[in-house]
Amino acid sequence: MEYKIINLDTWERGKLFRFFIDNLRNVMSMTVDIDVTPLKEFIKAQGLKFYPTMMWVISKIINSHNEFKYGWDNDGNLICWENVSPYYADFHKEDESCVKLVTEFSDNLEEFHSHYLADKERYQKLRAFDLKDIPKNTFDVSCLPWVKYKCFDIHVFDSGTYLAPIVTWGKYEMENNRLIMPLSMNIHHAVADGFHLCRFFNEVQALINTIFT
Repeated sequence: MEYKIINLDTWERGKLFRFFIDNLRNVMSMTVDIDVTPLKEFIKAQGLKFYPTMMWVISKIINSHNEFKYGWDNDGNLICWENVSPYYADFHKEDESCVKLVTEFSDNLEEFHSHYLADKERYQKLRAFDLKDIPKNTFDVSCLPWVKYKCFDIHVFDSGTYLAPIVTWGKYEMENNRLIMPLSMNIHHAVADGFHLCRFFNEVQALINTIFT
């Protein structure tokens, strides 16, 4: 878990960060409809699962930008992780409960997908937060495949210093012969602005359009 400590006095975002941490702690949330038609066709042809493949897409974009990789070290210093991995909800239909798992991010889709399946099998009897020794370099992921929602928001009731992204997506449905799916992100305003949120969604769509066609 490599990281670098951020010097707020020299960091280009230092003044903004201090303002939003010291005076106005708030989280931005945005939901955008994503066309997942190419992704769905790809995973069907390759025999992959949608959840880990979409998780890989999200992880790849998040790891491309520092604003999504900030956190704190044990001494309270602001840090930027070299890379972050998804800390995701794995749902169990049999008892309608979930477990939170982590699969280490890999830039290789097939490798990440394989590790996800292995983790899912290894921890199939765990529930809730039974998994211990969670790495700190993570961001939160969940999926609501039962409904195509218009917006989704999660409020983190801590001290207002949780900096990692929270990403959620819902059910995809056919619209004008395309599979459209709502995708949401929550992010602390101290580390990102509306520009960074918009870039995230645009790059997710661009990656889906280029890699899976």
